Amino acid sequence: MFFFLALILLLALPHPWNLVGFAASLVAFVGEILFWNRTVRRRRAAVGADTLIGENATVLSPCRPDGQVRLSGEIWDARCPTGADPGDTVRVVGREGLKLLVERTAT
Repeated sequence: MFFFLALILLLALPHPWNLVGFAASLVAFVGEILFWNRTVRRRRAAVGADTLIGENATVLSPCRPDGQVRLSGEIWDARCPTGADPGDTVRVVGREGLKLLVERTAT
C-alpha cells in the first residue's frame, strides 16, 4: 500500500516534495513489512483434526456408540457413548485417530 503511495507521490508532487514524499512512503512501507513479519511469525498455524474440538456437528447415521457426523461439509466417523439420533446436534470433545469423540448438546 505504501509502496504504491510512494510511486504516486513521486509522480504527482513538484520537485523537492516528490522526493520527500517518496522517501517517507518508503520508510512507512519498510515499517509495515517489519510489523507484519513480526506479527505473523508469532502465530502458529491452526491445522489438523485438533482444530475441530469444540465445534458443533450434525449426526448423519445413529451414533450408538459409533456413527457418522457432518462437520464443515465433511463426513467424519464419530463415537458418542450416550447415543445420538440422525439430525441431532453434537459437540466434538476429542478424537481417536480419525474418529471424533462427540457428546449430545442440549437443544
